[in-house]
Amino acid sequence: MSNQNYLNSLNTVQKDAVTTLNGPVLVIAGPGSGKTRVLTYRIAHILQSGISADRILSLTFTNKAAKEMQERIHSVVGASANGIWAGTFHSLFSRILRMEAHHIGYSTSFTIYDTEDSKNVLSALIKELNLDKETYQVNNLRNRISAAKSALVTPTMYEANAEFLKQDKAAGRPMIATLYRKYTERCKRAGAMDFDDLLYRLYELLQRNPENILDKYREKFKYVMVDEFQDTNHLQYAIIRKLVHFEGSSRNICVVGDDAQSIYSFRGATIQNILDFENDFKPFGIQVFKLEQNYRSSEEIVQAANVLIQHNTKQIQKKIWSHKGAGHKIKVIRSVSDSEEGKQVINTLTELRNRYHLSFSDIAILYRTNAQSRVFEEYCRRENIPYKVYGGLSFYQRKEVKDLIAYLRVIINPSDDEALKRIINYPRRGIGDTSIQKMLQMSAEKEIPLWEVVKVEGINNQKAPKLLKQFVEMILSFTEKKDTENAFDLATLAAKQSGLIDLLKADGTPEGVSKVENVNALLDAVKNFVDEDESDQLDGQLDKSLVSFLQSIALYTDMDDKEAGDETVTLMSVHSAKGLEFKAVFVTGLEENLFPSHMSMDTTEGLDEERRLFYVAITRAETFLTISYSLSRYKFGQMKYSEMSRFLEELPGEYLESTSPMRSNNRSVQTTSTVTGFAPNTRKPLSKMPDKFNAEDFKASPPETLSPGMTVLHQKFGIGKITKIDGGRDNRVATILFKDIDEPERRLMLKFAKLQIIPQ
Repeated sequence: MSNQNYLNSLNTVQKDAVTTLNGPVLVIAGPGSGKTRVLTYRIAHILQSGISADRILSLTFTNKAAKEMQERIHSVVGASANGIWAGTFHSLFSRILRMEAHHIGYSTSFTIYDTEDSKNVLSALIKELNLDKETYQVNNLRNRISAAKSALVTPTMYEANAEFLKQDKAAGRPMIATLYRKYTERCKRAGAMDFDDLLYRLYELLQRNPENILDKYREKFKYVMVDEFQDTNHLQYAIIRKLVHFEGSSRNICVVGDDAQSIYSFRGATIQNILDFENDFKPFGIQVFKLEQNYRSSEEIVQAANVLIQHNTKQIQKKIWSHKGAGHKIKVIRSVSDSEEGKQVINTLTELRNRYHLSFSDIAILYRTNAQSRVFEEYCRRENIPYKVYGGLSFYQRKEVKDLIAYLRVIINPSDDEALKRIINYPRRGIGDTSIQKMLQMSAEKEIPLWEVVKVEGINNQKAPKLLKQFVEMILSFTEKKDTENAFDLATLAAKQSGLIDLLKADGTPEGVSKVENVNALLDAVKNFVDEDESDQLDGQLDKSLVSFLQSIALYTDMDDKEAGDETVTLMSVHSAKGLEFKAVFVTGLEENLFPSHMSMDTTEGLDEERRLFYVAITRAETFLTISYSLSRYKFGQMKYSEMSRFLEELPGEYLESTSPMRSNNRSVQTTSTVTGFAPNTRKPLSKMPDKFNAEDFKASPPETLSPGMTVLHQKFGIGKITKIDGGRDNRVATILFKDIDEPERRLMLKFAKLQIIPQ
């Protein structure tokens, strides 16, 4: 595609969004509406208009999305796309910080602390201050500090805020302000920034240096584009406004997003940004384009999604429609237990595959929580169905990989306390825990990096272990080479001379072999980074340093881990599925307190986000959508009865096909089954079990009291009738006919069965 032929493939609204280059633009992009194409072609159109690539800033939420966008732009305009600033907020902002960090007291070789590093720092501070770790839980503390940074609240501002201090005191945690200040100081001393700092410190940089830094980047980025704008937080929007909104006018900014797909409030994202954007930029002549034509899903799926999302209180009004016309009705599966749900889902999956010749990679099973994957994995294994679970341990989080990365981090930044603590006695070099604790205490008392203490001990202390001296000398030799050796050679040297590879090779077990392979895979990644072609250059410069490599992997996300084309069924949470599409999608666990989550049902805002999450789930499907729920589910080792989700009731009945009556204990039903023809309010109760027999009050009857003809309750299989009992006194086996399961007749050994008699 060349010149402006790419415009011919766009519909009218898409074309208007692509060709409107000047001033603020808001693109509301419904699911499957060609959002990526619009973003790609808009950048291509800017380049075709004569703007240099390095004047364009394109912000995304995954590195993968940025890379795909660059490749697509390159296919349209060729080499003129080289040099575009396209990437995630964190990756591009960290690049700016690398160049400008000295303005805020950081080295250009600052370390990026991941979640584990941040938690370790906080744990150390809690211990140093003799605080109760149960009261000051690290996760809660980290979230509190993260929220403060996102709201642009500094430690000094926090300590001066009477309301914050009052809240913390009421929660029994009056030392949070002190911990926030000390955490910030400790990170600064280590020459480290956590993920929040990459935004927080950039804002600080722009705020402190308005004339030489802010003006520089305002002038540099003539066009700014933001993808998935509904997922931005307060701080990200504040930075964007600083870059484009000044001197009474607004530069050329285009944000693309969908309020109905705002699902990341737990990460600090706020739907208010996209809801407010039009009003914020109205004085500057904002233009709004709504992409309402869905190219992905069938009419049934799109219309069901439209009806569902109308139940939300705050939204930008739009009417999504499908160009694909009518397709298959949405199948609803009701199961008596979570195990039965797994079986029915896999059976339906197999039927779809055989009938419609689907590939395994065409199919996804989605769930609200990762814990739900177990039962689907079980049945996939039973049926020899290849599958892949997303959301597991990332490659870069494996211990042996993190160990080598820690060596590389210390090479570029010896002040990195967390990395140094990880490697100082690994592989073991005779440095005992007592010695390490003494050095840590000295570091804290003198408020200097741990490396300064280790260096003095290793070089000057005649009583220090010989291996500590060798360790210091080894690290010093590595740091001397960091500016002359390329990243791969230095990483290979560190892996060998540290003894890490020899240690792993000495373990001849399959696990040990796998660990060696993982370390080699990391070295391969460094080699690939060094050898990459020049299409990845930024501002006409190639940066193949170890610093640059470590930055790239520190900002790696779970979404970047997804590889298309694997011939496997995809199992993932709905949050992970955002942005993906499959021919067939199973959305499972549609029950009250699960989906919607019990943690989000107390507020209208929380419930609205859960509904948006369900909206995202069902709009991942192109042709076949199946929704399942269970009448009972094991929770913490106990069987609990479940109630069908309100979201399932909000779907229009004319688009649903149910294998059995959907039912709800407390609310009227708005749907009817095309199979059974049941009408609203005619559903049978959950079972014929009297109300007083509640699952939570379950109490097994003594086995010797059971006899044929009795009606009994089983925690997994539900209500059943004993038809016969045979076997000796200690090994009596009951044949029981259960209701509402695929294989109703079961033989259970009474001394293990746990059955409760239900009086007739």
